Amino acid sequence: MLLALIVVPLAAAVLTLLLGKDVRLVRGAALGAAVAELGIAGAVWQQYAASGERIAFVVGGSDSATFLRWAADGLCIPLIALTAVLGVMAVLASWQVERPASHMALLLGLEAAVMGVFLAADLLLFYAAWEAVLIPMFFLIGGWGHENRRAAALKFFIYTFAGSALMLVGIVLLIVWGGAGTVMTGETGGLVTGSEQLVFWLLAAGFLVKIPVVPLHTWLPDAHVEAPTAGSIMLAGVLLKMGAYGLARLCVPYAPSAFADAAPILAALGVVGIVYGAAMALGQSDLKRLVAYSSVSHMGFVILGIASGTELGWQGALLAMVSHGLVAALLFFLVGALYERAHTREIAAFGGVGVSLPTWASVFVFASLASLGLPGLSGFPGEFAAIVSAFDRFGGVVAVAGIGIVLAGAYALRAVRGVVHGEPPADAGSGGEEVDERPSRAAWADLSVRELAVVVPLAALIVFLGVWPRAVTDIASVTVAALAAMSGGR
Repeated sequence: MLLALIVVPLAAAVLTLLLGKDVRLVRGAALGAAVAELGIAGAVWQQYAASGERIAFVVGGSDSATFLRWAADGLCIPLIALTAVLGVMAVLASWQVERPASHMALLLGLEAAVMGVFLAADLLLFYAAWEAVLIPMFFLIGGWGHENRRAAALKFFIYTFAGSALMLVGIVLLIVWGGAGTVMTGETGGLVTGSEQLVFWLLAAGFLVKIPVVPLHTWLPDAHVEAPTAGSIMLAGVLLKMGAYGLARLCVPYAPSAFADAAPILAALGVVGIVYGAAMALGQSDLKRLVAYSSVSHMGFVILGIASGTELGWQGALLAMVSHGLVAALLFFLVGALYERAHTREIAAFGGVGVSLPTWASVFVFASLASLGLPGLSGFPGEFAAIVSAFDRFGGVVAVAGIGIVLAGAYALRAVRGVVHGEPPADAGSGGEEVDERPSRAAWADLSVRELAVVVPLAALIVFLGVWPRAVTDIASVTVAALAAMSGGR
């Protein structure tokens, strides 16, 4: 069943290419595969939840040296489910793209590679899947992005490839010095103290670029702004989570002492990311770039939870990852839908959208409140748990993150005020970059049935996890407890 999570999207990717120019069949094949992937992910979740001992499922040989070993546990299963949900939404968001066969094939290939990262139970297999993620995302940005797409795609590739090259060196040293083979159990022959520090930072380099932490974040806003809507959904919703997942999956089991030593540094990076990302978001005039910088801020809470090393912190980090994936996907989809109608993302070009597009505006206000971490919505329990757990360990340093929380309210309310409320500018409806090229507001249509099929499930999940976070914490409890024990938490 685990292998099906990789095989199904890969097979569908090949099928979409074979279908060629038959747009209806291409769309149907892609959507059918994405829905099937969601069903398989749900079955894996249910099977794991029903297993009393919560033992990881392994496909392949039982020998740790055996290649092509796949496994799932409480840490990766919520992320697998998130990937499957967003895979469906990304396909629906790509319904009107040019060259749909190639676009859908890349999107499905990306989903398969991400599943490979989360399911890999072998170090070399993990690295292979990690690298495979770069290829479809590079071509999605470069082939279907906006004006500066090629530069953004190249920047994305250079940053992430450089980080993964350092990670490869760490993996090789781990295998050579520690005799490591498997990812899920952290099996190792033991590393001497000096080598453990070196291996930890080599591995962490690749993961911190992907998250990303400040100052390794500069590729992210450019990639988001230039990427097509589906690319932004998968990038913010899933790819950023790979970095935090890697820290948990590799750095903690293989280098626990080095992780404990690095915890204050990680906490400081988390605080810097929270404040800096929020401050930069507040200063943006481009609505999509604002959402992109908010991702830098939100992932700072994930780093704080991980750095705490406590069970509460790990649970908070996982909840924050899942929540951010849903909220960011919803926001990027809404911005993409607005851009399709207005041909601009400049906040100053809007005003009064609540009158023109009441349904879109209502969902945008909801998503903005979710991004703020409003109690009752998914962002609150995870980020609150991360802050509490980190404050208990690091004290006053973490209190600085409160500045970022205040700034988050400022940039979210600024976006809502500038876009939804007020009066449209005098030239609204008559220009984009060029005033006479912007479609008239009279021609704007509110969210379609297809678009509602994206926003309604995402909104429902955001409410559900805000009210019942135990849906994630219960499934992750055994794995999280083990991570806390290894990282010196409680």
